[in-house]
Amino acid sequence: MQPSATQEPFLNIGLVELLIGYWPVLVVSFIVSCIATPICRTIAHKTGVVDKPNEARKVHTKNTAYLGGVAVLIAIFAGIIVSQTSLIQAPEIFRHVPVAVLVGMGAITFTGFADDAFGWDPWYKTAGQLVAAASLSVAEVGVNVAAGFFNSVFGQTDIGFFIGGYYVSVTYWVGTAIIAAFVLGACNAANLIDGLDGLLSGVVAITVIGLVLISAFVATSLTPEQLMHIRDTLPPDWLSTRGDGLTLTGANIVLGLAVLGAVLGFLVFNFNPASIFLGDTGSLLLGYVCIAMVLMLGERGQTHIVIAGLIVFALPILDTLLAIIRRKMAGKPISEPDSNHIHHIIKRKLVSVKKAVLTLYALSMLFCVLGYTMAWGHTTGQFRALVIYIVALVIFGGVSLIALNAARKHEHD
Repeated sequence: MQPSATQEPFLNIGLVELLIGYWPVLVVSFIVSCIATPICRTIAHKTGVVDKPNEARKVHTKNTAYLGGVAVLIAIFAGIIVSQTSLIQAPEIFRHVPVAVLVGMGAITFTGFADDAFGWDPWYKTAGQLVAAASLSVAEVGVNVAAGFFNSVFGQTDIGFFIGGYYVSVTYWVGTAIIAAFVLGACNAANLIDGLDGLLSGVVAITVIGLVLISAFVATSLTPEQLMHIRDTLPPDWLSTRGDGLTLTGANIVLGLAVLGAVLGFLVFNFNPASIFLGDTGSLLLGYVCIAMVLMLGERGQTHIVIAGLIVFALPILDTLLAIIRRKMAGKPISEPDSNHIHHIIKRKLVSVKKAVLTLYALSMLFCVLGYTMAWGHTTGQFRALVIYIVALVIFGGVSLIALNAARKHEHD
């Protein structure tokens, strides 16, 4: 994974210098978000697309606008558009976001908006998420995650067989299944953790910072030989359908900074006391974007780098896993809502919404540091990834035990 002693990296610049070249993406998406959010808030109130405080587990006390996700999407696209201008001081191959990702963003936003506005059936929501996942699969964005797994287990990246002269790639279909599972899991994880003012938008800001840093580090570590290997091992039509022409590390930087600016601008209006919520429009979108970035980290089949990305996104994943375990133990349907998510538990303990959210920001930062450290250590060969796995598992286990115990006590009170 690390550059050989005789090969210089393709980019002869440092991580910070590379990121500075993308500053207009961050600034423009932030400004557009600050402008679009109050407009969407006004439209939401006028059209009745609001969240009513009609359940005990909700912490707001008055009707609060949805459609925050629409403002975030507009801001993200504004940042991506700027990345294609001469304002960006980065090589051409490190600028382009795959069209497949943009199509998926559109599909997932439409799905969330339909649910916010009309209360879609859960099966329709699932179908919309699968359409977004399919857009990645068709362009093979993320499929190489499976190739990395097969390489580590079987010593080869492409496993398949012929049926009537037609080649069936097991690697591709396993990769497609992984993409579908990741997208469904991430979208629903983001949706579940969006329970306190500013929580999801802040956690996503921290998450994309971690993913951007990992992507920038990988980009500055790539050698010309590795770049050529990416091109040589892609299907003939992938370079055109994927959109970037060579590597996805630049796409992650552009997408991550666009998302960061968008959620920071939105957070101005979403932090406690919030005047607008993301709604399903925003939570599904942000979950999708985060997992798309994680999948793009594995363009060369780097399993450890993908796992590092998942560690960065660990807080929503952990909360979802605990919800499943908790409801199974109580004999309740997995889809049944409750007030025992991690953010509910911390809020009951600290009383203040702000303190609870800031505490979870700190936990998310810890996972971010762990994920980046793992990517750095594995790429440079400074230490084995097993060290980070153990630390992450200890933190996972500790938080899980505390959360499950607190939930059990709350159920009996």
